[in-house]
Amino acid sequence: MDAVNFIVLLVGALFSVSIIATLISARFGAPLLLIFLVVGMLAGEDGPLGIGFSNPDVALLIGSIALVIILFDGGMRTHPDRVRVVLAPSAMLATVGVVVTCLLLGLAAMWLFDLSLLEGLLLGAILSSTDAAAVFSIFQSAGLNIKERVASTLEIESGSNDPMAVMLTFALVSVVAGQAEPNWQLALVFLQQAVVGVGCGYLGGRSFIWLCRKLPLGAAFFPLFAVSYALFIFGLTNQFGGSGFLAVYLAGFLIGNARLPQIQYILRMHDGLAWISQIVMFLMLGLLVTPTKLLDYAFPALCLAMVMIFIARPIAVMLSLLPFHFPKRDQIFISWVGLRGAVPIILALIPWLAGVENKDLYFNVAFFVVIISLLIQGWSIAPVARWLKLEVPKEPGPDQTMSLEAIESNDVLQVLAFKVNSDSAVVDSEWSQLPIKAAVQFLGIMRKGEWIQTVDCSRFRADDTLMVLAKAQDSRHLSEVLSSFAAESNQSKQDFFGEFVLNGQIQLADLGAFYTIDLSVINPEQTLSDYITARFHRRVVVGDSDQLDQLILTVRQINEAGEIVQVGIKSAIP
Repeated sequence: MDAVNFIVLLVGALFSVSIIATLISARFGAPLLLIFLVVGMLAGEDGPLGIGFSNPDVALLIGSIALVIILFDGGMRTHPDRVRVVLAPSAMLATVGVVVTCLLLGLAAMWLFDLSLLEGLLLGAILSSTDAAAVFSIFQSAGLNIKERVASTLEIESGSNDPMAVMLTFALVSVVAGQAEPNWQLALVFLQQAVVGVGCGYLGGRSFIWLCRKLPLGAAFFPLFAVSYALFIFGLTNQFGGSGFLAVYLAGFLIGNARLPQIQYILRMHDGLAWISQIVMFLMLGLLVTPTKLLDYAFPALCLAMVMIFIARPIAVMLSLLPFHFPKRDQIFISWVGLRGAVPIILALIPWLAGVENKDLYFNVAFFVVIISLLIQGWSIAPVARWLKLEVPKEPGPDQTMSLEAIESNDVLQVLAFKVNSDSAVVDSEWSQLPIKAAVQFLGIMRKGEWIQTVDCSRFRADDTLMVLAKAQDSRHLSEVLSSFAAESNQSKQDFFGEFVLNGQIQLADLGAFYTIDLSVINPEQTLSDYITARFHRRVVVGDSDQLDQLILTVRQINEAGEIVQVGIKSAIP
């Protein structure tokens, strides 16, 4: 009984310390996942607590469950518009990019660690995938609002390239262990993993949606049902020889975009579950490693990490995105955000469990490379994004949003709350004085913890919280009027897009009447929208820009059909 109490005490203490340590990330910009790893290492065999943990079976089980929850949550939060914009380039990065990275790292590892070609390729396969948990958490903690195409490409790639890395790792482990021969049948295994994974993910996601609409469960049970169902899909897909990780991500995507009344409860709980999964996974991996053993591989592992960051990843990105005409800045940033996290460390457990030669090398080198990746790439994401000018100004929005999707309505209704700051434009104004052009119901304000109803509201004061009931489609307009961030956002937009905004349907000839433009090499009857779209060879997103003579044209607003509505204009001459 005392041992049980001690374990509970230890687990609670490690969790508490890890959560408190996130303040270090907020203050110094350190990647959260690195903090969790360090806490685990300090508690491990060579740390002050000296906890001995060397069970790869338990580690693989816990890591797989945690990754299922993280990928399922990431899939539910992936908007279909993002998929439509970047499906093809993300798929290339998740397949061709992984293979190219595996080959280049495999050749480097073969030379650095004096391995055979197959052993080097196995280490390359282990390190070949970016980590969804790392990418999602870094973007969230850094508060980055990156250009949609770049952010979407990174998020979808990191959520979908794990299956390719898993398949490569399992295939190469079986070959290195002498259980299979390297022949064309391995290609059939890859195909089976992908096809079965997609099929099970699609059927599983649709089945869950149908069950949610039919089962009269209480609101508290749907988040639990979602977690258990995600684990069920993962296990079932693997039983049929498919990629469980791919199936879970696809099922999460379908569920998150099905407009289920229960989705708000599921997402609310899964946000916490995803963080718990990351903490558990990285604490466990920190406990599993022995830091003194890392020193035996420090120099060659550091060299391999440099090859991965500065050679293998950029070449893989360049080759994968070659058909899609991505701007150089976008390619540089996508190359830089090739973050490695828990996935390579968990994949390194597979050779360990298979008992292949050099099993310690695979695990310790993978761990070392992940730490270097988080230190160099994770710590510098925000500065690099700003240096490359890929950070799009944030749109003003409500401070709190509560969706009323559970209430049957032709439109999605929301209760929106806006905090009134001392410099807010609505201070000392009345509701009737505000330029609200949408159908909105004013619900009153919260002042010093007290609800003041509409009939008693005179003028808004600083620190009030203003509440309204509105359609989801009107949230943007309301935010531009009521959000305290609106004035700052407008200034940021002017700096990014330019002070002048033009309709996307204006012809270049009309633009040439106000600005000096050489129209001899372009069609003057083209609209701004058609010109920019033709220049990018693909679906345009907000933040895409192109230089026309001495003008920089930046896409500012796009409608639901993907057509450019507004274009910002500024001079290319400083």
